[in-house]
Amino acid sequence: MNYISTRGAAPVLDFGQTMLTGLARDGGLYVPAEVPQMTHAQIAGLAGQRYEDAALRIMRPFIDDSFDDAELLRLIETAYAGFGHAARAPLKQLAPGHFLQELFHGPTLAFKDFAMQLIGQLFQAALARSGERVTIVGATSGDTGSAAIEAFRGLANVDVFILFPQGRVSDVQRRQMTTPADANVHAIAVEGDFDTCQRLLKDMFNDFAFRDRVSLAGVNSINWARVLAQVVYYFTAAVSLGAPHRPVSFTVPTGNFGDIFAGSIARAMGLPIERLVIATNQNDILHRCLTTGEYRTEAVLPSISPSMDIQVSSNFERALFHAYDGDAGAVAQLMDELRSTGRFTVSQGALQGLRALYASGRVGEDETRATIARTLAATGELLCPHSAVGVAVAEAHLAANPGTVPMVTLATAHPAKFPDAVEAASGIRPALPPRMAGLFDRKERMTNMADDRAALQALILERTGH
Repeated sequence: MNYISTRGAAPVLDFGQTMLTGLARDGGLYVPAEVPQMTHAQIAGLAGQRYEDAALRIMRPFIDDSFDDAELLRLIETAYAGFGHAARAPLKQLAPGHFLQELFHGPTLAFKDFAMQLIGQLFQAALARSGERVTIVGATSGDTGSAAIEAFRGLANVDVFILFPQGRVSDVQRRQMTTPADANVHAIAVEGDFDTCQRLLKDMFNDFAFRDRVSLAGVNSINWARVLAQVVYYFTAAVSLGAPHRPVSFTVPTGNFGDIFAGSIARAMGLPIERLVIATNQNDILHRCLTTGEYRTEAVLPSISPSMDIQVSSNFERALFHAYDGDAGAVAQLMDELRSTGRFTVSQGALQGLRALYASGRVGEDETRATIARTLAATGELLCPHSAVGVAVAEAHLAANPGTVPMVTLATAHPAKFPDAVEAASGIRPALPPRMAGLFDRKERMTNMADDRAALQALILERTGH
C-alpha cells in the first residue's frame, strides 16, 4: 500500500513511514494511493464480531507488511482493553430511525481515544524495532491532547509536547493534559485559539532542519493512522443497523474534519453510506463552504463546544483532493491561497462532488443548550455540547429528508468533560467516571507561551536535550 501527498511533491511512503511522518514534507497530508475494497460478503461477515476483530479486518489492507496479523491484533486488543464498555462503540436509539453511537468510553472520555490508543501502540512497536526516539508535537482544541498524552505518557523513546489554546478548553480537558506527572509529557498553553496552535505545529513541520534534528512526529488528525482507526466504528455501527443490506447515514460534529473524512473512506471501501452530514457550531466555515462554495476564514468565536472552535479544518484538504480527482496541483494552489488570503473558492465540479457526499448544518449556542435539555427529557440521554450539535443537525436533516435510511449521530465526548455547560443546559452536573476520581486534586504542570515559533522550538530543544 502506497501513500501519496495531497500536494504531490513529497516522497511516496508505506504505512509505517506514513504513520511516523505525519505531515508530508511538502505541507500536504498523506492519503492512500488507492482505497481497498470490501465486498458485500466481507462487510456482512462483520456482523456479530468483536470490535477488535472487525478492526483487524477493516484496517488490514491499509497496513501492508508494517505489522503482521498476529502483532496487529495484539496491538488492537491492548489499545482497547481499557475502554469502559465491552462493545467499545455502542449504539443507543434516540428516536425511530435515529441512533447515537457512544464514542466516549475510552480512558479520556472522547472519540479521539479510538485512534490515539491504537496509534500509541503502533508507535511503540515500530520504535522498539528501530531503536529510534521521536518528539511528538500535537495541537489540540481540547480532546486530542489528553488522548495523546494518555497514549504516550511514560514511554521511554517518546517526548510529547501538546499545544492547546490558553483559556479555551474546559477545566476537565485542561486538567487531563496538565496533571500527568510523567517526565516525557509537556503541556503548553498558547496565547490564541486552536488555529494559532495548529499553525505553529505546521510551521515546525515545515522547518526541515528542526524537524530532522528532533525527529518530529505528528499525531494530530493529520496523521493518516488516526483517520484509519476511526473508519472502523462506521462499519460496526452500519452493520449493526443492517448494512450492507441497507444504507445508513451519519451525522458528525465536525471541527478538523478528520472524523467525518474517515466516514468517506468507509464509503469508498464499499460501506453503503447514503449521506455524511457535517454538524458545525457557530464557527461554521464548513457549512458556509458547502453552501456558497467559498472557504473564508473568520474570527473564531468561543463556544460551549470548544473542540469545534476551528476555522482551518486541516483534513478538509483530503476531501478536496478527492473532490478534485487527485489533482495535487489544484489542491496546492488552494492551500497557497488560503495561507496568503484567508480564503479560496471551490470549483463548481469539485463543489458538486462534495455536495453529493456531504450535507451540512449549523447550530447556535441557544439551540445547543435546548437540544441537551430536550434530548434528556425525551430519552434520558445526557449529551455533551458537541454531541448535542450533532443531534440537532441530524434531527433537522431527518425532518427535511424523511425516509427509511437510519441516521447515526456520533457522540464524540462524555458530558462530564463539559460539566458547566451541561449543568447550565440541563440542571444536572454530570459526574466523572470513578476511574477519573481525583482529577481535580492533582497538581497541574504546564508552560504558558506566546504565539512565538522560535521560543517554542527553543523550549522543545531544551527539554529533549538536543
